[in-house]
Amino acid sequence: MRKAGVVGPLSLVAAIVVGALTGCSTSGAGAGANGPCDSPGVTADQVKFGFIFSDTGTGSEALSSARLGVDARIGLANETGGVNGRRVTYDWRDDAASSSTNVRVTQDLSSSTFGLVGVTSAIGGSLDSLEKEGVPYVGLTQPSYAKYPNVFAHLYDAAPETIGRYFQANGGTKVAMVSTGGSAFTEEVAGRYRSAFESVGLQVAPLIPFAASVDSPARVAQQIAGSGANALMGFTTVDDLAAIVQATRQANLALTSTVSTSGYDRGVLASTGPALRGVSFPVYFHPFEAGGPAIDRYRDAMTRFAPQAVQPEEKFAMYGYIYADMFLRGLELAGDCPTREGFISALRNVTDYDAGGLIEATDLRTNATTPLQCAAFVQVNPAGDAFQVVRERLCANGQGN
Repeated sequence: MRKAGVVGPLSLVAAIVVGALTGCSTSGAGAGANGPCDSPGVTADQVKFGFIFSDTGTGSEALSSARLGVDARIGLANETGGVNGRRVTYDWRDDAASSSTNVRVTQDLSSSTFGLVGVTSAIGGSLDSLEKEGVPYVGLTQPSYAKYPNVFAHLYDAAPETIGRYFQANGGTKVAMVSTGGSAFTEEVAGRYRSAFESVGLQVAPLIPFAASVDSPARVAQQIAGSGANALMGFTTVDDLAAIVQATRQANLALTSTVSTSGYDRGVLASTGPALRGVSFPVYFHPFEAGGPAIDRYRDAMTRFAPQAVQPEEKFAMYGYIYADMFLRGLELAGDCPTREGFISALRNVTDYDAGGLIEATDLRTNATTPLQCAAFVQVNPAGDAFQVVRERLCANGQGN
């Protein structure tokens, strides 16, 4: 099965809480001090949220792992006492990566749960109704979702200039860009990257669309050579990029670096790792390979609370974990008697959210409209069987380490 490519950065989702509490207090940003705690999904000892993800359908090979990250973070929270006296549970639905199905399951869950976490690209058609109903949503986002005050993510958009700086640091001066197909959306994204690369001093060759059913990777390699480019940017499926990279090797092209927006996935190594050796990927959280206390906590939680995970070090499992943590933070700040309004207001005013060290400190007041400026970069090693960290932090202004 071909792996679905995802152009541009994504963000994801989930949530938690726990403890024991029989009444409402005056502390926190929750509901009225003397009224009952009667928000949807809230009881005296439990909070229930809804989790929507694409367990089937286009892209599900990657997205389905997000539930494991949610389970891990929920398990960890409940083990340590939860939030404001309540244990967290969730109901889940598979939207099959379908917009119409997403609308149906979102309506179903939003009426009976406190808020929603989502790891799906099909949520767009449901956001107007969620905003109207005041339902908090933490999950996969894109820049156009910034207008919704009830939507949260650690990453709406990332500055393409950061990748441009990576090319420059490796000696790149002119970038070739290839894409799977030539849709208007892909061309729009490529155009934005072109402008960003040019703004930092790179030259950029015309976008080369590729359709595996009719095009030859060797032809693409010839076009790259003819353009005079010495660096390659891929907006492709992993399989397409692997074929193109192999063709550039066979043509003896001296590329200083190749970067893809998607492919940081252990499953990719098993299927196409050797073909992708030397290819780099931006990572918008602390890379697994970098280790450290935050990664150790993640691994421990995955081992104990999501033991069914064949490979816990998956990007979307990490996203699920991060957004579960973010939802937990909002619920904690909403107080002993949480309301949806209190959750949204309190979480929006967090200025230093870092998911326990897994991401850079993020200002949730402004991040919806401010592209993330820094990233780590990993690269497929020479054997094609592992990722290695090549830059722990590189920013759009060229600074980093």
